[in-house]
Amino acid sequence: MSTTLTAGSTRVLGLIGRVSMYRLILSSLGLLALFSLVLSFAGLVVPGPLELVVSAVVLVAACAVTDVVAQSVLRVPRRLESSLITAAILLFVLRPSIEPLGLAGLALAGVVASASKYLLAWRGRHIFNPAATGATVLTIVSIWAPDLGSSAWWVGSPWLAGPVLVLGVLLLLRTDKLPVVATFWVVAMAVAFVRTTVQFTAAGFPVDVPTVLLQVAFSSPFLFLGAFMLSEPLTLPPRRAQQFVVAVIVGALAGWPLAVGEITLGQERALLVGNLVAFLFCLRAAVRLRVERRRELTPTVRELTFRAARPFSFAPGQYLELDVPHRRPDRRGTRREFSIASAPEDLPEVRIAFKDGSQSSYKRALAAVEHGSTLAVTGVWGDFVLPARPTAPVLMVAAGIGVTPLISQLRHLAATGQRRDAVLVYVVSEAAELAFRDDIAASGIPVVVFSRDEPHDLPAGWTWAGPDRVDAEALLRAVPDLASRAAYVSGPPRLISALAPTLAKAKSLTTDAFAGY
Repeated sequence: MSTTLTAGSTRVLGLIGRVSMYRLILSSLGLLALFSLVLSFAGLVVPGPLELVVSAVVLVAACAVTDVVAQSVLRVPRRLESSLITAAILLFVLRPSIEPLGLAGLALAGVVASASKYLLAWRGRHIFNPAATGATVLTIVSIWAPDLGSSAWWVGSPWLAGPVLVLGVLLLLRTDKLPVVATFWVVAMAVAFVRTTVQFTAAGFPVDVPTVLLQVAFSSPFLFLGAFMLSEPLTLPPRRAQQFVVAVIVGALAGWPLAVGEITLGQERALLVGNLVAFLFCLRAAVRLRVERRRELTPTVRELTFRAARPFSFAPGQYLELDVPHRRPDRRGTRREFSIASAPEDLPEVRIAFKDGSQSSYKRALAAVEHGSTLAVTGVWGDFVLPARPTAPVLMVAAGIGVTPLISQLRHLAATGQRRDAVLVYVVSEAAELAFRDDIAASGIPVVVFSRDEPHDLPAGWTWAGPDRVDAEALLRAVPDLASRAAYVSGPPRLISALAPTLAKAKSLTTDAFAGY
């Protein structure tokens, strides 16, 4: 069953991975807004059509103007998508209005939300979810000025539950946050069910369990909060275990809001608490990198070497998000994820590798970056790390540029003097595309190469598996003791999907699928 899920999810990732996270979430929120507008004409959601349209215009204007001013003062690239996403989330969280004071409240929330990206930030990364910050400030101000409005979470309508769930799952698959948000959903709904049951019992009302469960599941804001706000990578800690801790905390607080003065720690305030816990976990990993040198690893693979402006931490096998501002970015935007090719012991030197040949605006900009230029890393994430037990046998499978995170792991082992029982299956289109040969050879592990043509002068311990494509049968021939090893696979989703049934025989399977850029 887990094998089928792995294969299916990687296929989906291959399709939606062609769209940047920002474009995907903006498109999803746009579709949700259009659907809500249709429902409003039928009277099936609380806001009326005019309230939705006018409120959306005010929120977009407030967020966009604030962002433009801040970006001009700080001399950072324009990010209209970020403004639109913040405005769209606030549209579903706040109470839409056409009253002057109500619109003023929406504008206040928009200004605060966008300003928080720059004022409540640490080393270039915002600490709190901007929309949650804006909604919280408006809710607090509304204690003294109730006509300004407050958070309402009208998106919790049963009519919107289905679209939010479908669009949210697609987004979570793209960001690999579905298990984390699913944990939040389960905790929040379970706690809310217990809270509702306790309240009904205390009031002497009978508890209709199915009705209460349906109400909690489909008439609450939990689906939207988890999919579109909690899942934001910039306010989540880097490791999966830490993310689960944050999900449980936010779920518990959202499911049973605690009173703090005249407001409660529900919904967006619960998220802010989770953001703070995430911040304490990692104190953010944003850093600036100066370009030191570049080199050609193969006819199509290039390596960039940077020097970090300050110390930062990462685990071998993790990836960073690199921002390369440029004019007229394509639909994928100005940020991409890259596995780190260097080891933590190499710091302050940081290396990444990428495949040349793409005509994306980002790739062209990255190829044109000059020596001495400085680029921003917006964060480090990932759980593609080797087992903590050094004696655990490991199988590494890499296709093309997918070898990059494994190089970081092998360099770390060499730098720390560790010896692991590891085997690398290296799949390339042709022998000339074998990158990082020296790094791999220095690790001393056996390597099985799959390529159309036979490589020459292979290092000791390397073997050529022949010209056939790697498949389940070939993989078992190359690694007959696969069942005794923990498998780590890095490459395009299609490869992982094809090998998943065979790799399910391994002791464990950890994947690092990428959809290209």
